[in-house]
Amino acid sequence: MQEQTAGAEYTVEAKNVDFFYGKVQALFGVSLNIKIRHVTALIGPSGCGKSTFLRTLNRMNDTIRNTRVSGEILINGEDIYKEGMNVVKLRRQVGMVFQKSNPFPKSIFDNVAYGPRIHGQHDQQQLAEIVEKSLVDAALWDEVKDRLNDNALGLSGGQQQRLCIARALAVGPEILLMDEPASALDPKSTTKIEDLIGELREKYTIVIVTHNMQQAARVSDYTAFFYEGSLVEFDRTKKIFTKPKAKQTEDYITGRFG
Repeated sequence: MQEQTAGAEYTVEAKNVDFFYGKVQALFGVSLNIKIRHVTALIGPSGCGKSTFLRTLNRMNDTIRNTRVSGEILINGEDIYKEGMNVVKLRRQVGMVFQKSNPFPKSIFDNVAYGPRIHGQHDQQQLAEIVEKSLVDAALWDEVKDRLNDNALGLSGGQQQRLCIARALAVGPEILLMDEPASALDPKSTTKIEDLIGELREKYTIVIVTHNMQQAARVSDYTAFFYEGSLVEFDRTKKIFTKPKAKQTEDYITGRFG
């Protein structure tokens, strides 16, 4: 287990997090500290709780009826489940990219400008600068700069996913959550997403759920292995993949189950 120290070294601190869908418990006492401007991968077999945990970090589970969370999740020292928490502000701070790209049926420009407009930015020059910067950061600008008014649905699958990353970046998050962002993409597009994650880690704290062991090993600094709703092991990725402490972790990584 990684040595846990207090202070600004961590963006996210989860403490004894339990989560329930109705009467069914999906997370059991998960405690996990996520380092600032590092990539943390969540791995484990289907149904192990990794996506549920990911969605606790920006309260996306709130949109599902009859769910309940206990424990603490602190972001920059603030309990995000405290009474009166501004969830809209939280989701601006903690952006999310989903497994399936979901661009709006609007122009490329309007897709990226959507979030800033919702948050009150209507100056066209400012919006143009935000859109360009976000598309540059998402490694998409050079491919679309001459067709910003085209419908985003005309982009390839890989381009659509990078557009969704640009859309998430446009509101200025500190943390980027990625739920299997490359699982629906071809190998070439997957490589672009992985390269992009490598660039984004310089500016953002990234948490990624992936079923792909090789991808976790390539893109992440730290890896958390979940099994049946519990966090089995959390450490530097290199250590998890070469010298895991738990036999369950070793069995999963070597393909003996899962």
